[in-house]
Amino acid sequence: MLELRKGTDILSGIGGVKNIEEARKLFKESIDAENLKKLDRVENEEALLKIANAIALGKPDAVFVNTGSPEDLKRVREMAIEKGEEEPLAMKDHTVHFDLAEEQARIIDRTFYIVNEGEPTSSLAKTTPRKEGYDYVEKTMGGLMKGMTLLVGFFSRGPAGAEASVPALEITTSTYVMHSANILYRNVYKDFDKEVERRGYFFTNVHSEGPNRPEDLPNARVFMDRSWQTTYSMLCTYAGNTLLLKKGNHRFAVDMATYHQKEYMLSEHMFITGQQGPGGRVTYFAGAAPSGCGKTTTAMVGTDFIGDDLAQLWIAKDGTLRAVNPEKGIFGIVKDVNREGDPYLMKVLREEGSEVIWSNVLIDDKKVPHWEGNGEEHPKKGRNFQGEWYEGKKDANGKEIPISHPNSRCTLNNTSIENYNEKDAEDSAGVPVKVLTYSGRDSDTMPPVWVARNADEGVVLGASIVSKATATEVGAKGVRRQPWANEPFIPGSLADYMESQFVFFNSSKFKEQDRPILAGLNYFLTHESRGGSGSGLLGEKKDVRVWLAWLERRSNNDIEAIETPIGFIPKYEDLKTLFKNEINKEYPKELYDMQFSFYVDNIIGRIDMQKEAYSKEKNLPAKLFEVYDKQKKELTALKKEYGSVITPEQLEEAAG
Repeated sequence: MLELRKGTDILSGIGGVKNIEEARKLFKESIDAENLKKLDRVENEEALLKIANAIALGKPDAVFVNTGSPEDLKRVREMAIEKGEEEPLAMKDHTVHFDLAEEQARIIDRTFYIVNEGEPTSSLAKTTPRKEGYDYVEKTMGGLMKGMTLLVGFFSRGPAGAEASVPALEITTSTYVMHSANILYRNVYKDFDKEVERRGYFFTNVHSEGPNRPEDLPNARVFMDRSWQTTYSMLCTYAGNTLLLKKGNHRFAVDMATYHQKEYMLSEHMFITGQQGPGGRVTYFAGAAPSGCGKTTTAMVGTDFIGDDLAQLWIAKDGTLRAVNPEKGIFGIVKDVNREGDPYLMKVLREEGSEVIWSNVLIDDKKVPHWEGNGEEHPKKGRNFQGEWYEGKKDANGKEIPISHPNSRCTLNNTSIENYNEKDAEDSAGVPVKVLTYSGRDSDTMPPVWVARNADEGVVLGASIVSKATATEVGAKGVRRQPWANEPFIPGSLADYMESQFVFFNSSKFKEQDRPILAGLNYFLTHESRGGSGSGLLGEKKDVRVWLAWLERRSNNDIEAIETPIGFIPKYEDLKTLFKNEINKEYPKELYDMQFSFYVDNIIGRIDMQKEAYSKEKNLPAKLFEVYDKQKKELTALKKEYGSVITPEQLEEAAG
């Protein structure tokens, strides 16, 4: 069990501000009259002590209180440009931010959980004892804000009043970070006290970029104090390391769901989107995928888009699964975003009318951004993530430098996106989710879409995600296991997290007719893995709409499917019809057979790999291995009957 408020609170220990009287005295000494008046509206003493101790820790020259008013939003944008963290582009309300060339992704090798002795922790996580974390924060962050303005924002991770929403403080010296927070999160300054009282707790985030020099990066750290639900980030600027409302606070939400809200809530690395079906009904999906594996693309395919990255889920009193997006915007990878595959997003990025922060893309001499895979003609020179760029330029290792970094991003508000359903997204009741999907980057094993036969197999499906390492993490290489696509964000024991998944999806709190289906998606099968030639993908980006449409029908019991050892797969005639109706595309039987035939040795090999890896974990639920053993036994029997490659017709014959 994770015990909250255990051990020394590092922020108050170093800051030394012990009571509200000392806090108010410090505020009068360090905050001007205008911002002091804004802070006077906040009455929650714990929050005020957090702010006071952050000031005492970092010793900034000034403090700016961000109320979320139009004037404050405008001032934050202006400060970002004045400070040089952003610069304006040709398009109105578009700016660009460049991180250091050496810091283009999450610094997973320098990200640690601060833990107490005996605290349950993930075997995949990096940890540091509380005393060592205390000493590092004191030594490195002490006085790190001198010469800077500290910005303080009051946000909510989700619509105000929603059961799963959590209020949070963002305390940062970076105008870029606060500007991003203003776009991505709901400012609840006026209701912060009420939201803290309703929820019972809040998250705290403290960041200083310091001098922002390459030589400081080895000393950069991201610390997450699980017991005190406080994050610390220092000597870095990339938003994944500094916008701690996002993945830092997501980790705390995972902890709460695992240890304090079991069988009630989940906190997942998932998109939320709605797909319109027959008769105009809308079926909502939530879907997990590691960064860089098509999660945003899948979310955007929906007719009623809600969010592309994170989801807070709970079982409502009416027995339905409900979800809210902790965010109200996108911090999305732009590589391969183009008009064919992402028309809604491209409209925002290439047409005036929306506020956008670009990061680490190429900027040409006309101040227009460019990126890899946008389907447009590229300039021959410009400025990008490593400085001045020209076509053919190589790095120190002789490798050609692309026009934009693979982890280049755009930050924008969801209201700019044409298929965004703002009404449902801001509904504190959440949207009713009927389908959960899990996917990775799998070139040779699983079919494009399948549905687990029951809740246990669905949980194991989530536990079995694998993916090639992407550019979103520094130091990640090769093929990685990515349980639930949430593995980097699970602070506690993997056994505890897995058990909470089994308990949640088997809960008797669900109304049986509203129990969600759990499904797999895989967009990355290649021709060469299915008897063809070349490494090209078997499908196209736009095929995603068909896979979602099939799942929409399946979740509403409109269509039958073929039962297999790994779950239910589509019948050819249903897909043929959906391809024609959804994207006006022919779907030949030959392609169906290539995509949905089982290469049994590959699937069994994947099961064996997972079993071996999980056997090294302690106290895992026995159900995991029972499901793997059952699937392997059934697959082995099919192989004995039909051989190592089994066609959909043979699978249907075997199912009777």
